[in-house]
Amino acid sequence: MSLLELADLRVTYRTTSGPVPALRGVELAVEGGQKVGIAGESGCGKSTLALSLLRLLPPGTEVTGHISLDGEDVLTMGWGRLRAVRWAAASIVFQGAMHSLNPVRRVGAQILEPILVHGEGGGDPGSRLAGLLEEVGLAAAAAEAYPHQLSGGQRQRVMIAMALACSPRLVVADEPTSALDVMVQAQILRLVDRLVTDQGIGLVLISHDLSVLASTCDRLVVMYAGRIVEEGPAGEVLGAPRHPYTAALAAAHPRIGDGASRRNPGGLPGDPPDVERLPEGCSFRPRCPVSVAGCELVDPPLWSAGAGRRAACIHVRPAEPETGAG
Repeated sequence: MSLLELADLRVTYRTTSGPVPALRGVELAVEGGQKVGIAGESGCGKSTLALSLLRLLPPGTEVTGHISLDGEDVLTMGWGRLRAVRWAAASIVFQGAMHSLNPVRRVGAQILEPILVHGEGGGDPGSRLAGLLEEVGLAAAAAEAYPHQLSGGQRQRVMIAMALACSPRLVVADEPTSALDVMVQAQILRLVDRLVTDQGIGLVLISHDLSVLASTCDRLVVMYAGRIVEEGPAGEVLGAPRHPYTAALAAAHPRIGDGASRRNPGGLPGDPPDVERLPEGCSFRPRCPVSVAGCELVDPPLWSAGAGRRAACIHVRPAEPETGAG
């Protein structure tokens, strides 16, 4: 059994203009010690997916399907059990450390909060705090600082320390390197990679930056309009994409090198679809450079696209078995 399993996960927001289907039948598995990256344009459902894993979505949101964490269904567990699962079994690094920390509390007290709530380890909380700060590369004196007294990279390290405070088995990191310069970004990614590897934590890493995901993750999941459209080993998905949307994302990032590896970044015409008014058939069809007759008839499921790979495109649809007179 996987550490995290999602089956037919559907999330619909209720708005004054009507229902908004943010996630449409997402299926995903994450193993302990595995790093899974999630990519896609803004509005594709990445952050909704992250928040749904710990039931952090706004009240009134309709969620159906199955979220299994270590064999327990997150969607059906009672409030008391859910409180025990948050931080201790699974934690989240929210997008934008600048806005996720309480500006009027010292960062040490904020890191200590989940430790005190869950009674982590039964030992001295102060020793645990010091150990966490050292683990993420911060001086012990940082515990007495307020968020505004720390740099962006230091605040991001505080968020990671909070996420690791109760030794969770799963960490969800939503754009953990956004708004950081490239040097600090590299430091944070190396830190996350080391901690996940050393502690056997399952990681779900969300980012717009494919280079971040390619350098950090074992597997890559590409989302479009609330669905997974491609999944597989990160190097293979980016090196030989099977879905035209993945190919467009990969082409949008220039490669430095000689010969064939040097190319200008490309792009896609148009904008992502409004999920309230999705086109008929494949939701990527209006922007797809390789659409064919029949794409307007079916929104493709995730078909096998090779060993350990899946893609939701008519071009990877299995051939129909031939029939005839015996």
